[in-house]
Amino acid sequence: MKTKYYISYIFAIAILGIFGSSCKKLLVIPANEPGQLVTSNVFADSAGSVNGVVGIYNKAFSSYGPLSGYLSIFPSMSADDVTATTTFYAPIYNDEQTAGNSTSQNGSTGIIWTGFYGNTVIYQANAAIEGLTASKGITNTLRNQLIGECEVVRGLSYFYLTNLYGAVPLALSSDYTVTNKLPRSSTDEVYAQITKDLTDATAKLSVSYPSDGAARPNKYTAMALLSRVYLYRQQWKKADSLASIIINSGMYQLENIDNVFIVGNQEAIWQGLTTSFYSYATQEGINFIPYGNNIPTFPLRQELLNAFEPGDLRQSHWTASTTVNGTTYYYPYKYKNRSGVQVNGNVEGEVLFRLAEQYLIRADAKINEGDLGGATADINAIRTRAGLPNTTATTTSQLTAALLKERQTEFFCEWGHRWLDLKRLNLLNSVMAAEKPGIWPADGHSALYPVPFSQVLLNPGWIQNPGY
Repeated sequence: MKTKYYISYIFAIAILGIFGSSCKKLLVIPANEPGQLVTSNVFADSAGSVNGVVGIYNKAFSSYGPLSGYLSIFPSMSADDVTATTTFYAPIYNDEQTAGNSTSQNGSTGIIWTGFYGNTVIYQANAAIEGLTASKGITNTLRNQLIGECEVVRGLSYFYLTNLYGAVPLALSSDYTVTNKLPRSSTDEVYAQITKDLTDATAKLSVSYPSDGAARPNKYTAMALLSRVYLYRQQWKKADSLASIIINSGMYQLENIDNVFIVGNQEAIWQGLTTSFYSYATQEGINFIPYGNNIPTFPLRQELLNAFEPGDLRQSHWTASTTVNGTTYYYPYKYKNRSGVQVNGNVEGEVLFRLAEQYLIRADAKINEGDLGGATADINAIRTRAGLPNTTATTTSQLTAALLKERQTEFFCEWGHRWLDLKRLNLLNSVMAAEKPGIWPADGHSALYPVPFSQVLLNPGWIQNPGY
Protein backbone atom coordinates (compact mmCIF):
# COMPACT_ATOMS: atom_id res chain seq x y z
CA MET A 1 0.00 0.00 0.00
CA LYS A 2 2.01 2.90 -1.20
CA THR A 3 1.45 6.57 -0.61
CA LYS A 4 -0.29 7.07 -3.91
CA TYR A 5 -3.16 4.78 -2.89
CA TYR A 6 -4.03 6.91 0.11
CA ILE A 7 -3.64 10.18 -1.75
CA SER A 8 -5.61 9.09 -4.78
CA TYR A 9 -8.61 8.05 -2.70
CA ILE A 10 -8.81 11.02 -0.35
CA PHE A 11 -11.43 12.72 -2.48
CA ALA A 12 -13.46 9.53 -2.75
CA ILE A 13 -13.37 9.23 1.02
CA ALA A 14 -14.61 12.77 1.42
CA ILE A 15 -17.61 12.05 -0.80
CA LEU A 16 -18.46 8.40 -0.22
CA GLY A 17 -16.40 7.14 2.63
CA ILE A 18 -16.06 7.52 6.30
CA PHE A 19 -18.11 10.65 6.57
CA GLY A 20 -21.33 9.33 5.08
CA SER A 21 -23.57 11.11 2.63
CA SER A 22 -25.12 13.41 5.23
CA CYS A 23 -21.89 15.04 6.39
CA LYS A 24 -21.61 18.58 4.97
CA LYS A 25 -18.09 19.53 6.05
CA LEU A 26 -15.22 19.32 3.61
CA LEU A 27 -12.05 17.57 4.68
CA VAL A 28 -8.99 19.72 5.02
CA ILE A 29 -5.51 18.23 5.29
CA PRO A 30 -3.25 20.56 7.28
CA ALA A 31 0.21 21.21 5.89
CA ASN A 32 1.97 19.90 8.99
CA GLU A 33 0.18 16.53 8.88
CA PRO A 34 0.23 15.38 5.26
CA GLY A 35 -0.13 11.73 6.19
CA GLN A 36 -3.48 11.91 7.92
CA LEU A 37 -7.02 12.99 7.29
CA VAL A 38 -8.53 15.33 9.84
CA THR A 39 -11.35 13.42 11.53
CA SER A 40 -11.96 15.55 14.61
CA ASN A 41 -14.88 17.36 12.99
CA VAL A 42 -16.40 14.16 11.70
CA PHE A 43 -16.43 12.52 15.13
CA ALA A 44 -17.19 15.63 17.12
CA ASP A 45 -20.71 14.52 18.03
CA SER A 46 -22.97 11.49 18.01
CA ALA A 47 -24.60 12.12 14.64
CA GLY A 48 -21.30 12.67 12.85
CA SER A 49 -19.75 9.62 14.50
CA VAL A 50 -22.58 7.32 13.47
CA ASN A 51 -22.56 8.71 9.93
CA GLY A 52 -18.82 8.23 9.74
CA VAL A 53 -19.01 4.54 10.62
CA VAL A 54 -22.10 3.86 8.49
CA GLY A 55 -20.16 5.38 5.60
CA ILE A 56 -17.70 2.48 5.86
CA TYR A 57 -20.50 0.02 5.08
CA ASN A 58 -21.75 2.17 2.24
CA LYS A 59 -18.31 1.97 0.66
CA ALA A 60 -17.57 -1.68 1.44
CA PHE A 61 -20.95 -2.95 0.20
CA SER A 62 -21.13 -0.68 -2.83
CA SER A 63 -21.26 -2.24 -6.28
CA TYR A 64 -17.48 -1.80 -6.53
CA GLY A 65 -16.60 -2.60 -2.91
CA PRO A 66 -14.80 -5.72 -1.64
CA LEU A 67 -17.93 -7.04 0.11
CA SER A 68 -20.13 -6.76 -2.97
CA GLY A 69 -19.96 -10.31 -4.25
CA TYR A 70 -16.30 -10.70 -5.21
CA LEU A 71 -15.62 -12.95 -2.22
CA SER A 72 -18.44 -15.24 -3.30
CA ILE A 73 -17.73 -15.27 -7.03
CA PHE A 74 -13.94 -15.40 -7.38
CA PRO A 75 -13.08 -18.15 -4.83
CA SER A 76 -16.00 -20.19 -6.19
CA MET A 77 -14.33 -20.15 -9.60
CA SER A 78 -10.98 -21.06 -8.08
CA ALA A 79 -12.55 -24.02 -6.31
CA ASP A 80 -15.06 -26.54 -7.64
CA ASP A 81 -18.27 -24.55 -7.26
CA VAL A 82 -18.57 -22.86 -10.64
CA THR A 83 -16.81 -22.37 -13.93
CA ALA A 84 -17.26 -19.42 -16.29
CA THR A 85 -18.53 -19.21 -19.85
CA THR A 86 -16.33 -16.27 -20.75
CA THR A 87 -12.57 -16.27 -21.25
CA PHE A 88 -12.54 -13.00 -19.35
CA TYR A 89 -12.32 -15.01 -16.12
CA ALA A 90 -10.12 -17.81 -17.48
CA PRO A 91 -7.13 -16.90 -15.25
CA ILE A 92 -9.30 -17.51 -12.19
CA TYR A 93 -11.34 -20.60 -13.05
CA ASN A 94 -8.31 -22.24 -14.68
CA ASP A 95 -6.16 -21.35 -11.66
CA GLU A 96 -3.55 -19.83 -13.94
CA GLN A 97 -3.22 -16.26 -12.72
CA THR A 98 0.10 -14.54 -13.10
CA ALA A 99 1.56 -11.65 -11.18
CA GLY A 100 1.10 -9.54 -14.28
CA ASN A 101 -2.60 -10.11 -14.85
CA SER A 102 -3.33 -9.73 -11.13
CA THR A 103 -3.09 -5.98 -11.59
CA SER A 104 -6.27 -5.95 -13.67
CA GLN A 105 -9.36 -4.58 -11.94
CA ASN A 106 -11.53 -7.14 -13.70
CA GLY A 107 -10.98 -10.74 -14.64
CA SER A 108 -8.51 -11.29 -11.82
CA THR A 109 -8.42 -11.48 -8.04
CA GLY A 110 -6.38 -8.29 -7.73
CA ILE A 111 -9.65 -6.43 -7.25
CA ILE A 112 -10.03 -8.09 -3.84
CA TRP A 113 -6.67 -6.73 -2.70
CA THR A 114 -7.35 -3.24 -3.97
CA GLY A 115 -10.87 -3.42 -2.61
CA PHE A 116 -9.63 -3.80 0.95
CA TYR A 117 -6.51 -1.65 0.64
CA GLY A 118 -6.80 0.65 -2.35
CA ASN A 119 -10.50 1.36 -1.88
CA THR A 120 -9.72 2.24 1.71
CA VAL A 121 -12.02 -0.04 3.73
CA ILE A 122 -9.17 -0.81 6.13
CA TYR A 123 -8.01 2.79 5.98
CA GLN A 124 -11.52 4.01 6.85
CA ALA A 125 -11.77 1.62 9.79
CA ASN A 126 -8.39 2.76 11.10
CA ALA A 127 -9.25 6.44 10.70
CA ALA A 128 -12.61 5.95 12.40
CA ILE A 129 -11.08 4.10 15.38
CA GLU A 130 -8.57 6.94 15.82
CA GLY A 131 -11.24 9.62 15.52
CA LEU A 132 -13.63 7.87 17.89
CA THR A 133 -10.90 7.26 20.45
CA ALA A 134 -9.96 10.95 20.48
CA SER A 135 -13.49 12.32 20.38
CA LYS A 136 -14.73 14.20 23.47
CA GLY A 137 -18.23 14.77 22.15
CA ILE A 138 -19.68 11.26 22.39
CA THR A 139 -20.57 8.94 25.25
CA ASN A 140 -18.38 5.97 26.11
CA THR A 141 -21.27 3.67 25.27
CA LEU A 142 -21.51 5.00 21.73
CA ARG A 143 -17.73 5.11 21.39
CA ASN A 144 -17.47 1.43 22.33
CA GLN A 145 -20.26 0.45 19.96
CA LEU A 146 -18.76 2.23 16.98
CA ILE A 147 -15.17 1.15 17.66
CA GLY A 148 -16.41 -2.43 18.03
CA GLU A 149 -18.12 -2.21 14.65
CA CYS A 150 -14.91 -0.94 13.05
CA GLU A 151 -12.93 -3.75 14.64
CA VAL A 152 -15.33 -6.31 13.14
CA VAL A 153 -14.93 -4.72 9.69
CA ARG A 154 -11.15 -4.65 10.03
CA GLY A 155 -11.04 -8.21 11.37
CA LEU A 156 -13.16 -9.48 8.47
CA SER A 157 -10.94 -7.66 5.98
CA TYR A 158 -7.76 -9.20 7.29
CA PHE A 159 -9.36 -12.64 7.60
CA TYR A 160 -9.98 -12.76 3.88
CA LEU A 161 -6.74 -11.06 2.92
CA THR A 162 -4.51 -13.46 4.81
CA ASN A 163 -6.49 -16.54 3.74
CA LEU A 164 -6.36 -15.55 0.08
CA TYR A 165 -2.91 -13.94 -0.14
CA GLY A 166 -0.96 -15.30 2.84
CA ALA A 167 1.39 -12.70 4.28
CA VAL A 168 -0.13 -9.22 3.97
CA PRO A 169 0.75 -5.76 5.28
CA LEU A 170 -0.90 -5.18 8.64
CA ALA A 171 -1.97 -1.55 8.55
CA LEU A 172 -3.41 -0.37 11.86
CA SER A 173 -2.98 3.36 11.33
CA SER A 174 -4.44 5.98 8.99
CA ASP A 175 -1.03 7.63 8.63
CA TYR A 176 0.28 6.73 5.19
CA THR A 177 3.81 7.78 6.17
CA VAL A 178 3.68 4.71 8.42
CA THR A 179 1.65 2.33 6.29
CA ASN A 180 3.62 2.87 3.09
CA LYS A 181 6.68 1.33 4.74
CA LEU A 182 5.01 -1.77 6.09
CA PRO A 183 6.40 -5.23 5.34
CA ARG A 184 4.12 -8.19 4.75
CA SER A 185 3.18 -9.72 8.10
CA SER A 186 2.94 -13.48 8.53
CA THR A 187 -0.40 -15.24 8.72
CA ASP A 188 0.21 -15.91 12.43
CA GLU A 189 0.75 -12.21 13.05
CA VAL A 190 -2.34 -11.27 11.10
CA TYR A 191 -4.46 -13.84 12.92
CA ALA A 192 -3.20 -12.51 16.24
CA GLN A 193 -4.45 -9.05 15.30
CA ILE A 194 -7.77 -10.41 14.03
CA THR A 195 -8.26 -12.24 17.33
CA LYS A 196 -7.37 -9.12 19.28
CA ASP A 197 -9.82 -6.99 17.28
CA LEU A 198 -12.68 -9.45 17.60
CA THR A 199 -12.09 -10.13 21.29
CA ASP A 200 -12.18 -6.41 21.94
CA ALA A 201 -15.25 -5.99 19.73
CA THR A 202 -17.04 -8.78 21.60
CA ALA A 203 -16.43 -6.93 24.86
CA LYS A 204 -17.50 -3.55 23.45
CA LEU A 205 -20.59 -4.46 21.43
CA SER A 206 -24.02 -5.01 22.92
CA VAL A 207 -26.35 -7.91 22.21
CA SER A 208 -28.86 -5.56 20.60
CA TYR A 209 -28.26 -4.44 17.03
CA PRO A 210 -27.52 -0.71 16.86
CA SER A 211 -30.03 -0.15 14.05
CA ASP A 212 -32.93 -1.89 12.32
CA GLY A 213 -32.17 -5.33 10.97
CA ALA A 214 -28.72 -6.89 11.16
CA ALA A 215 -26.86 -4.53 8.82
CA ARG A 216 -24.49 -3.34 11.55
CA PRO A 217 -22.61 -5.78 13.82
CA ASN A 218 -23.67 -6.66 17.35
CA LYS A 219 -21.85 -8.76 19.96
CA TYR A 220 -22.85 -12.02 18.30
CA THR A 221 -21.54 -10.80 14.94
CA ALA A 222 -18.07 -10.40 16.43
CA MET A 223 -18.38 -13.77 18.13
CA ALA A 224 -19.49 -15.45 14.89
CA LEU A 225 -16.34 -14.38 13.07
CA LEU A 226 -14.20 -15.17 16.09
CA SER A 227 -15.62 -18.69 16.30
CA ARG A 228 -14.63 -19.16 12.65
CA VAL A 229 -11.14 -17.85 13.41
CA TYR A 230 -10.79 -20.28 16.31
CA LEU A 231 -11.92 -23.12 14.02
CA TYR A 232 -9.32 -22.21 11.41
CA ARG A 233 -6.66 -22.02 14.14
CA GLN A 234 -7.76 -25.41 15.50
CA GLN A 235 -8.70 -24.00 18.88
CA TRP A 236 -11.58 -26.41 19.22
CA LYS A 237 -12.85 -25.60 22.71
CA LYS A 238 -12.99 -21.88 22.00
CA ALA A 239 -14.76 -22.42 18.68
CA ASP A 240 -17.25 -24.78 20.35
CA SER A 241 -17.88 -22.34 23.21
CA LEU A 242 -18.56 -19.29 21.06
CA ALA A 243 -20.73 -21.18 18.58
CA SER A 244 -22.75 -22.60 21.48
CA ILE A 245 -23.30 -19.15 22.97
CA ILE A 246 -24.69 -17.90 19.65
CA ILE A 247 -26.85 -20.98 19.03
CA ASN A 248 -28.23 -20.91 22.57
CA SER A 249 -28.79 -17.15 22.65
CA GLY A 250 -32.36 -17.46 21.39
CA MET A 251 -31.84 -14.55 18.97
CA TYR A 252 -31.48 -16.69 15.86
CA GLN A 253 -33.09 -19.74 14.32
CA LEU A 254 -32.64 -21.86 11.22
CA GLU A 255 -34.98 -20.36 8.66
CA ASN A 256 -37.18 -21.95 6.07
CA ILE A 257 -34.82 -22.59 3.19
CA ASP A 258 -36.60 -20.03 0.98
CA ASN A 259 -36.09 -17.22 3.50
CA VAL A 260 -32.39 -17.52 4.31
CA PHE A 261 -31.27 -14.62 2.10
CA ILE A 262 -34.29 -12.33 2.48
CA VAL A 263 -33.78 -9.16 4.49
CA GLY A 264 -35.05 -9.55 8.05
CA ASN A 265 -34.75 -13.35 8.25
CA GLN A 266 -34.07 -14.90 11.65
CA GLU A 267 -30.99 -16.86 10.61
CA ALA A 268 -28.83 -13.90 9.62
CA ILE A 269 -26.25 -12.85 12.21
CA TRP A 270 -24.91 -10.17 9.89
CA GLN A 271 -26.82 -9.22 6.76
CA GLY A 272 -25.27 -6.31 4.93
CA LEU A 273 -26.66 -3.76 2.59
CA THR A 274 -27.79 -4.51 -0.94
CA THR A 275 -24.85 -4.11 -3.29
CA SER A 276 -26.31 -2.79 -6.50
CA PHE A 277 -28.26 0.16 -7.82
CA TYR A 278 -31.39 -1.89 -7.14
CA SER A 279 -32.43 -1.67 -3.49
CA TYR A 280 -33.65 -5.26 -3.46
CA ALA A 281 -30.82 -7.08 -5.28
CA THR A 282 -27.28 -8.24 -4.58
CA GLN A 283 -24.29 -8.66 -6.84
CA GLU A 284 -24.63 -12.43 -6.48
CA GLY A 285 -28.15 -12.26 -7.89
CA ILE A 286 -27.09 -9.97 -10.70
CA ASN A 287 -24.03 -12.01 -11.66
CA PHE A 288 -25.18 -15.58 -11.06
CA ILE A 289 -28.67 -15.38 -12.60
CA PRO A 290 -28.58 -15.23 -16.41
CA TYR A 291 -30.29 -12.40 -18.21
CA GLY A 292 -33.24 -13.66 -20.19
CA ASN A 293 -32.56 -16.88 -22.06
CA ASN A 294 -28.81 -16.42 -22.12
CA ILE A 295 -26.13 -18.84 -20.99
CA PRO A 296 -25.21 -18.22 -17.32
CA THR A 297 -21.86 -16.51 -16.83
CA PHE A 298 -21.06 -18.82 -13.90
CA PRO A 299 -22.57 -22.30 -14.37
CA LEU A 300 -22.33 -24.76 -11.49
CA ARG A 301 -19.68 -27.44 -11.89
CA GLN A 302 -20.84 -31.01 -12.21
CA GLU A 303 -18.76 -31.96 -9.16
CA LEU A 304 -20.96 -29.77 -7.00
CA LEU A 305 -24.20 -31.01 -8.55
CA ASN A 306 -23.08 -34.59 -7.87
CA ALA A 307 -22.56 -33.75 -4.18
CA PHE A 308 -26.28 -33.19 -3.56
CA GLU A 309 -28.27 -36.14 -2.27
CA PRO A 310 -31.67 -36.95 -3.77
CA GLY A 311 -34.33 -34.77 -2.17
CA ASP A 312 -31.93 -32.10 -0.94
CA LEU A 313 -33.94 -28.88 -0.81
CA ARG A 314 -30.76 -26.88 -1.27
CA GLN A 315 -30.45 -28.23 -4.79
CA SER A 316 -34.09 -27.69 -5.71
CA HIS A 317 -34.38 -24.26 -4.05
CA TRP A 318 -30.84 -22.82 -4.22
CA THR A 319 -29.98 -23.83 -7.78
CA ALA A 320 -31.84 -23.26 -11.03
CA SER A 321 -31.36 -24.19 -14.67
CA THR A 322 -31.85 -22.85 -18.15
CA THR A 323 -31.60 -24.60 -21.50
CA VAL A 324 -29.92 -22.76 -24.35
CA ASN A 325 -29.51 -24.34 -27.79
CA GLY A 326 -30.27 -27.77 -26.39
CA THR A 327 -27.75 -27.58 -23.53
CA THR A 328 -28.93 -27.30 -19.91
CA TYR A 329 -26.93 -25.09 -17.57
CA TYR A 330 -27.35 -24.99 -13.79
CA TYR A 331 -26.51 -21.86 -11.85
CA PRO A 332 -26.57 -20.59 -8.23
CA TYR A 333 -29.99 -19.37 -7.16
CA LYS A 334 -29.61 -18.56 -3.48
CA TYR A 335 -30.26 -14.91 -4.27
CA LYS A 336 -33.23 -14.73 -6.62
CA ASN A 337 -33.48 -11.03 -7.40
CA ARG A 338 -31.74 -9.86 -10.53
CA SER A 339 -31.52 -6.33 -11.88
CA GLY A 340 -35.01 -5.31 -12.88
CA VAL A 341 -36.53 -8.41 -11.27
CA GLN A 342 -37.88 -8.71 -7.73
CA VAL A 343 -39.08 -12.25 -6.96
CA ASN A 344 -42.24 -12.49 -4.81
CA GLY A 345 -41.72 -8.92 -3.65
CA ASN A 346 -38.76 -9.96 -1.49
CA VAL A 347 -35.84 -7.68 -0.64
CA GLU A 348 -32.50 -9.49 -0.45
CA GLY A 349 -29.26 -8.45 1.17
CA GLU A 350 -25.75 -9.88 1.57
CA VAL A 351 -25.73 -12.54 4.32
CA LEU A 352 -22.20 -12.53 5.69
CA PHE A 353 -22.76 -14.72 8.75
CA ARG A 354 -25.67 -17.02 9.49
CA LEU A 355 -26.65 -19.52 12.14
CA ALA A 356 -26.10 -22.59 9.96
CA GLU A 357 -22.37 -21.88 9.97
CA GLN A 358 -22.31 -21.86 13.75
CA TYR A 359 -23.91 -25.32 13.86
CA LEU A 360 -21.28 -26.66 11.47
CA ILE A 361 -18.44 -24.88 13.27
CA ARG A 362 -19.58 -26.49 16.50
CA ALA A 363 -19.91 -29.89 14.80
CA ASP A 364 -16.36 -29.56 13.47
CA ALA A 365 -15.04 -28.62 16.89
CA LYS A 366 -16.91 -31.44 18.60
CA ILE A 367 -15.52 -34.03 16.20
CA ASN A 368 -12.02 -32.89 17.11
CA GLU A 369 -12.93 -32.88 20.80
CA GLY A 370 -14.21 -36.45 20.57
CA ASP A 371 -17.87 -35.55 21.15
CA LEU A 372 -19.24 -37.49 18.18
CA GLY A 373 -22.80 -37.48 19.49
CA GLY A 374 -22.83 -33.71 19.75
CA ALA A 375 -21.32 -33.36 16.28
CA THR A 376 -23.93 -35.72 14.84
CA ALA A 377 -26.77 -33.69 16.35
CA ASP A 378 -25.46 -30.47 14.83
CA ILE A 379 -24.98 -32.01 11.40
CA ASN A 380 -28.49 -33.42 11.55
CA ALA A 381 -29.93 -30.01 12.40
CA ILE A 382 -28.67 -28.73 9.06
CA ARG A 383 -29.73 -31.86 7.19
CA THR A 384 -33.24 -31.69 8.64
CA ARG A 385 -33.66 -28.14 7.38
CA ALA A 386 -32.49 -29.36 3.95
CA GLY A 387 -35.20 -32.06 3.94
CA LEU A 388 -32.73 -34.92 4.39
CA PRO A 389 -32.69 -37.85 6.84
CA ASN A 390 -30.16 -38.03 9.64
CA THR A 391 -26.59 -38.81 8.70
CA THR A 392 -25.51 -42.45 8.77
CA ALA A 393 -21.95 -41.50 9.71
CA THR A 394 -20.81 -42.79 13.09
CA THR A 395 -17.01 -42.84 13.23
CA THR A 396 -14.67 -39.87 13.40
CA SER A 397 -13.55 -40.28 9.79
CA GLN A 398 -17.10 -40.77 8.55
CA LEU A 399 -18.38 -37.71 10.40
CA THR A 400 -15.46 -35.63 9.14
CA ALA A 401 -16.31 -36.56 5.56
CA ALA A 402 -20.03 -36.00 6.15
CA LEU A 403 -19.35 -32.58 7.63
CA LEU A 404 -17.20 -31.50 4.68
CA LYS A 405 -19.91 -32.56 2.24
CA GLU A 406 -22.53 -30.74 4.32
CA ARG A 407 -20.45 -27.57 4.20
CA GLN A 408 -20.01 -27.99 0.44
CA THR A 409 -23.75 -28.19 -0.23
CA GLU A 410 -24.73 -25.60 2.39
CA PHE A 411 -22.22 -22.86 1.55
CA PHE A 412 -21.57 -23.27 -2.18
CA CYS A 413 -20.93 -19.96 -3.93
CA GLU A 414 -21.04 -18.19 -0.59
CA TRP A 415 -18.15 -16.13 0.77
CA GLY A 416 -15.41 -18.50 -0.40
CA HIS A 417 -16.27 -21.22 2.12
CA ARG A 418 -15.47 -24.15 -0.16
CA TRP A 419 -12.10 -22.76 -1.27
CA LEU A 420 -11.06 -21.95 2.29
CA ASP A 421 -12.34 -25.26 3.66
CA LEU A 422 -10.20 -27.24 1.23
CA LYS A 423 -7.19 -25.11 2.13
CA ARG A 424 -7.51 -25.33 5.91
CA LEU A 425 -8.07 -29.09 5.76
CA ASN A 426 -5.05 -29.62 3.47
CA LEU A 427 -7.30 -31.13 0.79
CA LEU A 428 -6.88 -28.49 -1.87
CA ASN A 429 -4.17 -30.16 -3.95
CA SER A 430 -5.78 -33.60 -3.99
CA VAL A 431 -9.31 -32.36 -4.68
CA MET A 432 -8.37 -29.82 -7.31
CA ALA A 433 -5.92 -32.13 -9.10
CA ALA A 434 -8.73 -34.67 -9.46
CA GLU A 435 -11.40 -32.16 -10.48
CA LYS A 436 -9.23 -29.96 -12.72
CA PRO A 437 -6.85 -32.50 -14.26
CA GLY A 438 -4.18 -30.93 -16.38
CA ILE A 439 -5.12 -27.48 -15.09
CA TRP A 440 -4.31 -27.45 -11.39
CA PRO A 441 -0.57 -26.70 -10.98
CA ALA A 442 1.47 -29.58 -9.66
CA ASP A 443 3.19 -27.40 -7.08
CA GLY A 444 -0.15 -26.17 -5.74
CA HIS A 445 0.93 -22.54 -5.80
CA SER A 446 -2.55 -21.42 -6.85
CA ALA A 447 -3.64 -21.98 -3.25
CA LEU A 448 -2.57 -18.36 -2.74
CA TYR A 449 -3.55 -15.57 -5.08
CA PRO A 450 -0.77 -13.38 -6.49
CA VAL A 451 -0.18 -10.02 -4.87
CA PRO A 452 -0.94 -7.30 -7.44
CA PHE A 453 2.26 -6.76 -9.39
CA SER A 454 2.14 -3.00 -8.92
CA GLN A 455 2.33 -3.45 -5.16
CA VAL A 456 5.44 -5.62 -5.38
CA LEU A 457 7.08 -3.07 -7.66
CA LEU A 458 6.33 -0.28 -5.21
CA ASN A 459 7.65 -2.27 -2.26
CA PRO A 460 11.10 -3.64 -3.16
CA GLY A 461 11.33 -5.57 0.11
CA TRP A 462 8.30 -7.66 -0.72
CA ILE A 463 8.56 -11.11 -2.26
CA GLN A 464 5.80 -12.26 -4.59
CA ASN A 465 3.91 -15.39 -3.56
CA PRO A 466 5.60 -18.61 -4.79
CA GLY A 467 4.82 -19.69 -8.34
CA TYR A 468 4.16 -16.21 -9.69
